[in-house]
Amino acid sequence: PPASQNNEQGSTLRDLLTTTAGKLRLGSTDAGIAFAPVYSTGTASGKSGRTMPNILDDIIASVVENKIPPNRAPKINVKSEIKEEPKDDKNCIQDDCSKRYSDIQYSWICDKHVLWLRDHKNSNNWKLFKECWKQGRPVLVSGMHKKMNFSLWKAESISLDFGNQQADILNCKDSIISNTNVKEFWDGFEDVSKRQKVKNGETALLKLKDWPSGEDFKAMMPARYEDLLKSLPLPEYCSPEGKLNLASHLPGFFVRPDLGPRLCSAYGVAATKDHDIGTTNLHIEVSDVVNILVYVGIARGNGVLSKSGVLKKLEEEDLDDLLRKRLKDSSELPGALWHIYAGKDADKIREFLQKIAKEQGLEVLPEHDPIRDQSWYVNKKLRQRLFEEYGVKTCTVIQFLGDAIILPAGALHQV
Repeated sequence: PPASQNNEQGSTLRDLLTTTAGKLRLGSTDAGIAFAPVYSTGTASGKSGRTMPNILDDIIASVVENKIPPNRAPKINVKSEIKEEPKDDKNCIQDDCSKRYSDIQYSWICDKHVLWLRDHKNSNNWKLFKECWKQGRPVLVSGMHKKMNFSLWKAESISLDFGNQQADILNCKDSIISNTNVKEFWDGFEDVSKRQKVKNGETALLKLKDWPSGEDFKAMMPARYEDLLKSLPLPEYCSPEGKLNLASHLPGFFVRPDLGPRLCSAYGVAATKDHDIGTTNLHIEVSDVVNILVYVGIARGNGVLSKSGVLKKLEEEDLDDLLRKRLKDSSELPGALWHIYAGKDADKIREFLQKIAKEQGLEVLPEHDPIRDQSWYVNKKLRQRLFEEYGVKTCTVIQFLGDAIILPAGALHQV
């Protein structure tokens, strides 16, 4: 800091601690003292030679000593963890887990980037999840709808119970938001003839924007709230009371993000002419997210792709072999297409999208952040360019009915 600041009390963390330490009486055990000073033995200077910085070091030493007593080994051996988990560890993790977690039904998908837990009932799932979560990788858990009361989540059931509510509805094609009666949205959820039309007569692609959310969800839909909570995957992490859910243990004075739950409902693109648009543009969440697909509507009406047509469109994606196999399983019902990117690629993706915007003649302001503003759905052609020009590979996941997708905070995704 500038010289003028050197004498200001508490101008740096060290100054603050030093000035605080100076007010402590050495050797005191009063309750008001934060840490009891730690004295070293075997030195020539003795206690009389102690100075302010020495006291600060004592405080730090005291914290360390209190946290990890010398007669007890620390719970986590940092060195051994580093050895076990090198940076390039895709094959290492897979081989190690196959031996240690032979009682868990799981697979790796998306070039071993995503863990797929196939048995939602296995109480040991969280142990393998922990290994994957430490690497910041997405996780897919299938079959969650088998634990839920399916009748609660049908479109007609929600429309019947809450059709008279008002909510914000987003037109995904032009990003225009309107406040309207919820019943209008649900009436067109599976009947395309009842959907809104835009100026050129094309069917609108609508999304019910986070309705309801947070405390409103619990107050408005108590039965559905309870059904969701009892059916969450990996409750040790995902449940509000989970022992490994950090947010549930934060002191009350922390400002928390909206941890939900929130209901995200949208029409599919099967009835639109343009299949290169999304219902959720590329963005980042500030907290970890678990997204469960609780219902898949089958749209009917003119211009709607048949089931075989939908499957054909999905097969054109860059899919993992296991996902292609699920598509051919008649008992599985695909409902959402996700593209996921690692948080470490965010800056490259920003640069790429700004480059594309300039190519398209769009104005790019210095403060504009295409990810924060959620202004892009990266289509297939752009995803290919992103890989060729920046080396950023897309992780493509199909979410089937009952699938829970768990994303770490910072992971980019579009749906």
